[in-house]
Amino acid sequence: MSKSLTKRQYLILGSLLFGLFFGAGNLIFPIHLGQLSGANWGAATLGFLLTAILLPLLSILAISLTRSNSAYDLALPVGRHFALFFLILIHLTLGILVASPRTATTTFAMGVQPFLPQGSDRLGLLIFSAIFFGIAYGLAYHQSKITDYVGKLLNPILLALLAFIFFMAFVLKGQLRTLHLWSATGTGAGSNLINGFLQGYNTMDALAGLGFGVTIIAALKGFGLTNVRERSRVVARVGALSMGLEALIYLGLIALGASSLQYLSLSSEGGTAFTQIMAHYTGLAGTAILGAVTFLACMTSCIGMLAALSQDWGERFPRLGYHFFLTVSCLGAFSIANLGLTQIIQYSTPLLSFVYPLAMALIFLGVLHRWIGQNPVIYRTTVWLTLLPAVLDAIHNLPPVWAHWPLFHAIDAWASQTIPLFSVGLDFFPFMVVGLLGSWLWVKARGTAVASAKSEPR
Repeated sequence: MSKSLTKRQYLILGSLLFGLFFGAGNLIFPIHLGQLSGANWGAATLGFLLTAILLPLLSILAISLTRSNSAYDLALPVGRHFALFFLILIHLTLGILVASPRTATTTFAMGVQPFLPQGSDRLGLLIFSAIFFGIAYGLAYHQSKITDYVGKLLNPILLALLAFIFFMAFVLKGQLRTLHLWSATGTGAGSNLINGFLQGYNTMDALAGLGFGVTIIAALKGFGLTNVRERSRVVARVGALSMGLEALIYLGLIALGASSLQYLSLSSEGGTAFTQIMAHYTGLAGTAILGAVTFLACMTSCIGMLAALSQDWGERFPRLGYHFFLTVSCLGAFSIANLGLTQIIQYSTPLLSFVYPLAMALIFLGVLHRWIGQNPVIYRTTVWLTLLPAVLDAIHNLPPVWAHWPLFHAIDAWASQTIPLFSVGLDFFPFMVVGLLGSWLWVKARGTAVASAKSEPR
């Protein structure tokens, strides 16, 4: 007999998913985007929400509609080797190379570094990151407890602190009254829309939506929901709940960044800007509040990414298991974190430029499941065509030390002159659309059944 969730269980799962999503990038990038866009923050917000909210929601829906348990199941119609490659790539990006290390470095930069004496940053980061990942390891160790730790305890405290920040800025200080959505001067709304769209990549939430599928499925099983059809519906509802809340918070953070230009100069990154904003409103106490917000946001997200990696890889390689991969991911993220936040952001850009187009192709294919099924021809054609601009985008965004290599420089120059939309970072879109529509028409013309080529996910 199929079991339904109670309203309380829906709220707990929504809180869990929000806590898993809302991490380092979700704090610092909206603030910085608000400062960059200034009076045209409305256009920037719209673009940002497309990739930071709509796309993650679609990734959750893709998992739900295809009744997949993980990114591996979603990518399987392309081929088993590609599915395994994509699963490893997603979790490497989230759990070891970029997102998890960024949670520790962001927390350190915003909540600890301001209180340290000059010259002790590297040692401070080393000690702090060891403590940070030690706590994350302990909280992620028991899979069955993650829902309680994140959904019931840590995330409600985080939401209360964020609500306090917005209350201080927009109600007590009245900053909202001085804001305008659009401006006839300065950077145009169109360029801010595109900039917001591309900045949304940095939150990495579309990738997280694919990576966290396995954690949400495990939580649903913990609530006794084993029916695959009902489970997919619940995943879609919980995703809509958490993403709706996240959209409201992004709106507040971007507005906070835009309004800060009235009393601050443009900062080089969002972490510094947020620290200055809190100091402006509440003095030293604001820095402590921001440190608590950052720690909670980053810790909940880090727990989710480490757990998702360990669950997915542990399932693919059962001889090694969950706890082996949890240990490996914690040690790897700790090592990368000590490169520093600036280095992580710099080297993450080409990686995200490569991963995101592939992820978007699979997300759109999954969302269109009702019409195209999981036909291998459609999946393979779309993904392989998207791969070309993904590689070119990665080359275009290489750090200067590599970008000046003659081969990469020549490829980038050729692509800039030849590939449509390359200069604005949207060159993958025509390739993806041509691959999807062309393969679908080919399948229809040949009379091939548009159906799944793989068995029902476990």
